[in-house]
Amino acid sequence: MKITEALLAEHVVFHSLFDHLETALPRIQTLAEVKVLAELLKSMLEVHSKVEDVLIVEPLEHCIEQLGQGEGLRQEHEEIDAGLRRVAGSRSLKEARRLLLAAVVFSRQHFDREERVIFPMAEKLLKSHTLTALGESWAEKRKAIVA
Repeated sequence: MKITEALLAEHVVFHSLFDHLETALPRIQTLAEVKVLAELLKSMLEVHSKVEDVLIVEPLEHCIEQLGQGEGLRQEHEEIDAGLRRVAGSRSLKEARRLLLAAVVFSRQHFDREERVIFPMAEKLLKSHTLTALGESWAEKRKAIVA
């Protein structure tokens, strides 16, 4: 499996989670529940982001920088993480819901940019066997990062 296919498959899982959060959040009755969901999303995104950075962004960094996308991608990761940390510090259910929904919307936009810009760039600039080798490395690194 190519790295782009593996990461797109992860994006599908995230989009399902985003859909669920958008549907469930209005019905959630406690601040603690919202905070738990935000922490779950944060931990999942951290692993995904680390793997993505090592296996896609770093090999393409010079191209991404030339397109002026590098700083934006890093900043988006930081903003998503900061938004989810703000949920943890929320004191009201309404604020926590609003912050978590904002993080979901921003994450969707970030994933969209990766799918429209970064992944096609990888497909165009990296050889097929390199993409496959990175895909194999994805499985190994994923296990190591999770451990």
